[in-house]
Amino acid sequence: MIVRTVLGDVAPHSLGVLDYHEHLFQSSPLLGGDEIDDEELSGAEAGLLRAAGVQAMIEATPVGLGRNVEAVARISAARGLTVVHTTGAHHGGHYPKLPEIHAERFIADVTRGFLLADGSLARAPDGSPVRAGVVKAGIRYWAIGAFERNVLEAVAQTSRQTGCAVMVHLDFGSAAHEVLDLLGALGVEPHRVVLAHIDRNLDPGLHASLAERGSYLGYDGMARHKDAPDSAILDCLEAAVAAGAGERIVLGGDVARRSRYVAYGGMPGLAYLPLRFLPRVSDRVGAEVYRNLTAANGARLLAMPA
Repeated sequence: MIVRTVLGDVAPHSLGVLDYHEHLFQSSPLLGGDEIDDEELSGAEAGLLRAAGVQAMIEATPVGLGRNVEAVARISAARGLTVVHTTGAHHGGHYPKLPEIHAERFIADVTRGFLLADGSLARAPDGSPVRAGVVKAGIRYWAIGAFERNVLEAVAQTSRQTGCAVMVHLDFGSAAHEVLDLLGALGVEPHRVVLAHIDRNLDPGLHASLAERGSYLGYDGMARHKDAPDSAILDCLEAAVAAGAGERIVLGGDVARRSRYVAYGGMPGLAYLPLRFLPRVSDRVGAEVYRNLTAANGARLLAMPA
């Protein structure tokens, strides 16, 4: 088993501390004025994350939202930060014009490499192809429309054929069981799925029930104090761990806006996760569970056949 990164395949155990959800490049009409689009500044922000002790991250920007896979590969090489890039698509609200969805394209992104606008393969600094290692879909708040269902079908086919994991954006943590039911009917087992933003619904009983099915739970709502204080996320995480979810939770920041990146002149930055949040997690759950949450669970999730 391997993990497919933008610089090639690596052993899962080599990832180290993983931030399961960030963006080095992103633009969306839903985030007007908050574009992340400068290679130098994004590289500097990645360097801050790496210097704070995170060794690997998932770049969660899918098709049509300003991704720059060659720049991500250059940043990964320059900063010593292992990066797994997504393919797939977000929910329809992020697109002024809905993109065409083809499972064959997503599969090729994983197996052959990302295509650039001129039709050539994206290349890493050493000339190797830049390939995806996870495939993404998204749903709106308690709604899976025709476009989103189409994406989920393509994502499921991609995962079935390549063995890569599936990330699903859940608006406010909604419809989690429904997404697992739909993906299951499409041939994707819950243990190949990470439910992003599940902690936007601070319900440890729900989280435990999802983990019991085998799904991974993406906690990434820290530093959003207008929505919930970090203490509430920590309380929920601790309760979910106590209920048996300790081998299914992964942690990330999903900071996702230039106004919140230190290198772009904002705050709190990508390093908030390792500097401010992870020490508090460690205090709550102890060393063994902490290793699962920050390293072992993510490595297991991302492992796929070579």
